[in-house]
Amino acid sequence: MVQAVASPRNEEGIGAALGILKQQFGERFQTGASIREQHGHTTTWIVNQPPDGVVFAQSAQDVSDVVKVCAAHRVPIIPFGTGTSLEGHVNAPAGGISIDVSQMNAVVEVNAGDLDCRVQPGVTRMALNTHLRDQGLFFPIDPGADASIGGMAATRASGTNAVRYGTMKDNVLSLEVVMPDGEIIRTASRARKTSAGYDLTRLMVGSEGTLGIITEVTLRLQGIPEAISAASCSFPSVEAACETVMAVIQYGLPVARIELLDAMVVKACNSYSKLNLPETPLLLLEFHGSDAGVAEQAETFGALAEEFGGTGYAATTSAEERTKLWQARHDAYWAMLALRPGCKAVATDVCVPISKLAQAVGEANDKAQELDLIAPIVGHAGDGNFHASLLIDMEDAQEVARAENFVSWLNDRAIALGGTCTGEHGIGQGKRPYLLKELGNAVDVMGAIKRAIDPDDIMNPGKILTK
Repeated sequence: MVQAVASPRNEEGIGAALGILKQQFGERFQTGASIREQHGHTTTWIVNQPPDGVVFAQSAQDVSDVVKVCAAHRVPIIPFGTGTSLEGHVNAPAGGISIDVSQMNAVVEVNAGDLDCRVQPGVTRMALNTHLRDQGLFFPIDPGADASIGGMAATRASGTNAVRYGTMKDNVLSLEVVMPDGEIIRTASRARKTSAGYDLTRLMVGSEGTLGIITEVTLRLQGIPEAISAASCSFPSVEAACETVMAVIQYGLPVARIELLDAMVVKACNSYSKLNLPETPLLLLEFHGSDAGVAEQAETFGALAEEFGGTGYAATTSAEERTKLWQARHDAYWAMLALRPGCKAVATDVCVPISKLAQAVGEANDKAQELDLIAPIVGHAGDGNFHASLLIDMEDAQEVARAENFVSWLNDRAIALGGTCTGEHGIGQGKRPYLLKELGNAVDVMGAIKRAIDPDDIMNPGKILTK
C-alpha cells in the first residue's frame, strides 16, 4: 500500500468524545476494529487509517450533536457515505469520529413540476432513479459506482453523462449543511437562479467534507427522454477515436455520453461481459431526444466517425442492448482486474482540454510502456477526462515505485497541457501535492476560507490542503 501522511492525535479529546458519544448514541456508536477499518477503507492504494469510532446518524440533528461534541473537544470528524471514493477521502489521519450517513437515505420530496427533488445524503443514485422512474424523471449524474448523493456532492462527482448534463456542481440547487460548530444552515432556495449573496452551494460542492457535512441535497432533475439510442464504433487507434471525439464536440452534436475504451479494455469487457466487440479502440455513445432527433444524431456521428477510420458502427434503440453495453462499461473496473488476477487497480483521473485529448492519451500509453506497466485506458472522452488504470502487484516494491512515477508524471503532464490532476475523483489525500502546481496562490485563498470556517481544523483534516 502507498503510505498516507499521519497527523498528531488529540488523545485526551478523542477519549472524552468516545465516552460522550457512546452514552448519547448507544448501539448506533461503534468502536469495533472491523467497523472502524471499514470506515477507513476506500478503493485506493493509500494505506487504511481508521477512525476511533463510528456514529450511524439518522438525522441532521444527529450529525449536529456529534459535531458539537467533537468541536468541544477538538476531535476530527470524517463524513462517510458509501466508501467508493478513490483518493483517501474517508481516512482518519489524526483519528477521530466517522459520521456514517448511510441510514439517512430518504427521498424527502419530489417536485415533478419544477424538475427538482430533496434527498438525504445517504440516498444512492440508483435508489433515487428507481424512485423517480414512475414519474418520468431521472437524475443524470452517473459516476459508475452506486455512490451516495451526499458523497457525490462533496467530491463534485460527474461520470458518463457529464458531456450533456454537466457535473454535480451544475445539478445541485441547494444544500443543508452542518457547520464545524454544529450549526445547521441552508445554502440557497429551490429557485433555479439567485443573486442572493455568496454562492455557498458551489463552495460546499467539492469541499470534500472539509468545511461542513452535507445533510440534505436539493437536485435538478431531467425528464426521461422520449427516445434513447446507444451506439458503438471501433477505430484503428486511440488517437483516431480521440480525434473523432474532438470533431463531435466541435460540430456541436448533443451526445449524452461518449466513452473511450482502449483495445485492452475492450478485450477485458469481451471476456467479462460476454461481448463480441472488435478488440481495437472503441467509442461507446448514447443519444437522447425525440425519435427523429436521435436518429439524426446517430447518422451524423456515423458520418463523422467514418472520416477518422471508424468501422463497425452500430446503433440500437433496444433497451436490452443498451443496458448490456452500458453495464459492460460500468463493469470495466472488474473486467480489467481479471486481466491480471491478484493485482490492485489504481485509477488515475486527469482531464485535459478536448483539443489535447489525443495527445494526452497517446503520451500516457507511451509512458506506461516505457515504465513496463499495464495501464488500460477508459475515459469520459466527451469532456476530456480519462482514467489510466494501473494494474499493480502491490507486493512488488519496484513496480509500485514505477506506478507512483507514472501517476506523478501524468498529473504533471495534464496540468502542463492546460488540464487538471482530477476531473472527478477529487483531491483527498492522494492529489494534494498537485493542487498547488495546478492552482498556485489560489490555494492560499482556499486555506484562508478553511481557517475562517473551521479554525480548529476538525472537519476531515488532511484532505485537499497540505496544512
